[in-house]
Amino acid sequence: MSAVINETVQPGKTLVSLRNLNKHYGDFAAVDNISLDIQDGEFLTFLGSSGSGKSTTLSMLAGFETPSSGEILVSGQSLVNVPPHKRDIGMVFQRYSLFPHLSVRDNIGFPLSIRKHSADEVKKRVDAMLKLVQLESFAHRRPSQMSGGQQQRVAIARALVYEPRILLMDEPLGALDKKLREDLQDELRQLHRRLGITIVYVTHDQEEAMRLSQRIAIFSHGKIVGLGTGYDLYQNPPNAFVASFLGNSNFLKLKAQGNAAATFENQALSIRLTPNLRTDQDVLLMVRPEKALALSVAQAASEPLQAGWNEVTAKVTEVLFLGESQTCSVITAGGTAMTVKALSAAGMPLKAGDPVRVRWATADACVYTEWAEGDLNKAAGAH
Repeated sequence: MSAVINETVQPGKTLVSLRNLNKHYGDFAAVDNISLDIQDGEFLTFLGSSGSGKSTTLSMLAGFETPSSGEILVSGQSLVNVPPHKRDIGMVFQRYSLFPHLSVRDNIGFPLSIRKHSADEVKKRVDAMLKLVQLESFAHRRPSQMSGGQQQRVAIARALVYEPRILLMDEPLGALDKKLREDLQDELRQLHRRLGITIVYVTHDQEEAMRLSQRIAIFSHGKIVGLGTGYDLYQNPPNAFVASFLGNSNFLKLKAQGNAAATFENQALSIRLTPNLRTDQDVLLMVRPEKALALSVAQAASEPLQAGWNEVTAKVTEVLFLGESQTCSVITAGGTAMTVKALSAAGMPLKAGDPVRVRWATADACVYTEWAEGDLNKAAGAH
């Protein structure tokens, strides 16, 4: 694997550039004017619901779809007119697409054979890949004699064996059960660290994206609406759609009363400083369930509200025990539903019907001045 060892990686150097990329099917814009730089050696995930444009973008990068307009550059060279087999790009699909009549060894070696490599070179590289994906003892089996996870490892080995500079993966673990999927996610992370190649991965599973990626590009309606590390996108989502799509969120509709104050159901709240807010302007406040606290009336009375914190009154509708955590669903007097999450060890001595005070730190809540109800509903429904 000499061509893809870690020494070749130059962090921060752009390898792939998408420039004003579009893909139209009649009047429908599947990909709508996307521009994106992908760094050499990074693990980037395209995350979005069905129809968001993530797989179409990947297909254009692979060469299976032709852009309606725009440019795809690798190391500054255009790929738009380069056929797929000459792009130095490996591809792994959800369906393993293995040849059923060939052994594992011959499946992995196939890309080398069609490239006219010598028998000795094929054997050497296939042996290295079998070791890499820990399938040495399965070399002479047929795909039908292997589990789904093992077949997917063969597909990954086949995509890596000719040492592509870029590996594209389209929902590769989607057909596997949860435990096996998580095991292979761990293996993929380790493979990426060892090989140092650039991986672009497509999934609709937000947890998978968080586990695997160095950066995540969130797609919606053919556009990239969020781009960054999983941590940054989760802690400070750039817009309400990303806040709703990545993780769980509580949304409260407020009326601004200046740049750092607002009202909610006639209760005064403090918000992050947000310049140029007008009095009575509608704003959306987002707070993550684990950043909020639900206190009984007695507990709230004994623990005065600290500076920089907010409190709203509500009533418990449900308490769920989820093993290591518990969730408490509440509804405010005005009918706004909220969820509070706490570690089980911390305890949550509340039950349905109890009046509570829900608190959160002003600094932990994001403020949005623009949002679309349809986008919020679409993102919430995609979980």
